[in-house]
Amino acid sequence: MTDTGSSIDFASTRPRHERPYDNVVQTIGWTPLIRLNRTAEGIRTPVYAKAEFMNPGGSLKDRIGPAIIEAAEREGRLLPGGTVVEGTSGNTGVGLALAAAIKGYRCIFTLSDKFSQEKVRLLKAFGAEVIVTSAALAPDHPDNYVNLAKRIAEETPNAILADQFYNQANPEAHYRTTGPEIWEQTGGRVTHFVSAAGTGGNLTGVGRFLKERNPAVRIVGGDPEGSILKRYFDTGEKGEAAPFKVEGIGQDKIPGTLDMSVVDEWRTVDDRTALSLARRLTREEGLFAGGSSGLIAHVALQVAQEVDDPDACVVFVLCDTGERYLSKVYSDDWMRENRMMDPARVSAEDVVRGKSAGAPPQLISVAPETPVRQALAFITSHNVSQLPVVSAGDCVGHVSESTLMGRVLENTAVLEQSVQHVMDAPLPVVDGHVELPSVTRLLSKNPAVLVRRGGRLEGIVTRYDVMRYVTNEA
Repeated sequence: MTDTGSSIDFASTRPRHERPYDNVVQTIGWTPLIRLNRTAEGIRTPVYAKAEFMNPGGSLKDRIGPAIIEAAEREGRLLPGGTVVEGTSGNTGVGLALAAAIKGYRCIFTLSDKFSQEKVRLLKAFGAEVIVTSAALAPDHPDNYVNLAKRIAEETPNAILADQFYNQANPEAHYRTTGPEIWEQTGGRVTHFVSAAGTGGNLTGVGRFLKERNPAVRIVGGDPEGSILKRYFDTGEKGEAAPFKVEGIGQDKIPGTLDMSVVDEWRTVDDRTALSLARRLTREEGLFAGGSSGLIAHVALQVAQEVDDPDACVVFVLCDTGERYLSKVYSDDWMRENRMMDPARVSAEDVVRGKSAGAPPQLISVAPETPVRQALAFITSHNVSQLPVVSAGDCVGHVSESTLMGRVLENTAVLEQSVQHVMDAPLPVVDGHVELPSVTRLLSKNPAVLVRRGGRLEGIVTRYDVMRYVTNEA
């Protein structure tokens, strides 16, 4: 193992969980602050992630689930045996389901089909009833997932709508817990707090607390391209929202739990940048988080670079665990299909390996002195269209099925001639690592390209092979 010049001293960490808990809800909060290293290389300002994915339900929303349910109990709106209903992106549902499981409440959640299947399955694992609606429905459509939740809550006896977008228990939970934790964990040194708004409860609650302690703390919001929040903050006009891929943050409306006056500035980030940085956080920092965390981290790194002060302290939120996005953010296929990643670099060797079952596993070739009759038999038995003529390990020519058959139909005596008398020019040769664009350029002027590995000719790529590979991968 290579010595990186640093070590992990587990003995120096502060003791945690020294006493047993009565239930899992009591473990929510006091998530760690973790400094970015590799992703913040060259940036003098320290940047710390508030690792909310370490909550028992895997997200920041664990904090608001119990708070919302307990507020409803205090107000007498939720009685024993009642039902909790919510339109959710998944994470709030888990936070509610955790508290509901302890207290014995039923849960019904509505989700848009924009959200990952992992979230749907997770909510069902907690025993919740889940109804998925189309993401294409307008915000005012009765079957939009938010409006559907409202209707279910109204029609279900002894049910409450959690109403996370307007329920003031949401920002209050962050004011009472997340904000004080950040203040204490940084020793009051925090100078910038960066988050994003789904409901806005986190930005509002933390922002209010930190500004009460130090009005100079800057609160910065990250917003996906397509969301209206930054535009509304800058101009006072909502405008029209556009689709975006990042889940759980960004809005087509202004939530009642978002206090814009707490936020000092908003910055917009495109999907590709956000999702790519989420993957970098996992691979370079060991912080396995979702796409919204990548967006917030990007803004935090921007802010830190601009501040350029080792005495400043930027804190940002890692909203939830990357396990919720294995089929999306952490799927290379999904990322490429949605143009969030560059196409895979395909080599000549990849195309050879990707040939269909039944294709010859090795290069089929003939020597110059091979009779045309035998060459045609090889073509037929191996179902190939191009046959290289090889001598002393080099391609000296090639014959094709159509050319040979044309010659034989003109003069059957050709069958007894050797292929060296009827062969066409040698096929071009490339090394196996050569990328597909170079191969296709050669194929525009040649019927096939030979592939060499370790100094030996080991495969052949035809135009058909490339077309089949590309269409199967598309």
